[in-house]
Amino acid sequence: MAPASFNQNAKTVCVLDASGRLGSALVQHLLHRGYTVHAAVQNHGELQSFEEHKKLRVFHSDHLDYHSILDALKGCSALFYTFEPPPDQPTYDEFMAEAEVRAAHNVLEACAQTDTIDKVVFTSSVTAVIWRDGRDTMSSEVDERRWSDVNLCRKYKLWHALSKTLAEKTAWALAMDRGVNMVSINGGLLMGPDLKITDPYLKGAAEMYTDGVFVTVDLRFIVDAHICVLEDVSSYGRYICFNHVINCNKDAAKLAHMLLPPSESSTPQSLEDTRVYQKRISNKKLQKLMVDI
Repeated sequence: MAPASFNQNAKTVCVLDASGRLGSALVQHLLHRGYTVHAAVQNHGELQSFEEHKKLRVFHSDHLDYHSILDALKGCSALFYTFEPPPDQPTYDEFMAEAEVRAAHNVLEACAQTDTIDKVVFTSSVTAVIWRDGRDTMSSEVDERRWSDVNLCRKYKLWHALSKTLAEKTAWALAMDRGVNMVSINGGLLMGPDLKITDPYLKGAAEMYTDGVFVTVDLRFIVDAHICVLEDVSSYGRYICFNHVINCNKDAAKLAHMLLPPSESSTPQSLEDTRVYQKRISNKKLQKLMVDI
């Protein structure tokens, strides 16, 4: 790790929501690194899902319940925030953006009111970066300075991109207004055994593929990235996070094989496609920060 590091004397951190794949993995890795962790979960039924650990406290915390967020944050020096859809609305639609924006607002406001919070690591998505008009005329690599166009997202019903863009913009506006030290991780498609063709990230996958911006990330890599931006005091702003680009037929076919039944995952025509689309998205900022891990 780089010499400039997070205050090792303030090692109580909160993970909200801790019940998803990313959140629960963050909890386990933080405990392994010696942190005391407040794991905040949305469902009472999930309170018993974590193994007992002397440095782990589990809270029930609803993203839309401001006071429950404050309880989970009490005594913490940092927050890892990731939004998981409510159990009664597991898929993204046009109304999810409103819920995700309200949740981001509540969480950042709670952080602003918690004196001990030194940094917020906000989990966003590459879908909050890549969707803009005139994609075919992009002359330079897409990086952290770019934002998805919310009107385009509405037009093409890219609800995941719309939700992530509006929620992240809400968080940044509140963080700057309240003086909260925040960084964001804009992750690619999170790979894993539970990935399904219905994952809302995949809406527009064909366009992402031909535009050279279809990126994926392994769980361990994105967890390391989150911890890295917490512990390195030089971290700032947004970080596009991925460790693989899907830009050729071989990789696309491999992903299709994961997501679809064998009869649908490939066709003879697809095997003849030898094109490789130019990668047009950069994670150089994150790579530079993680070089010493």
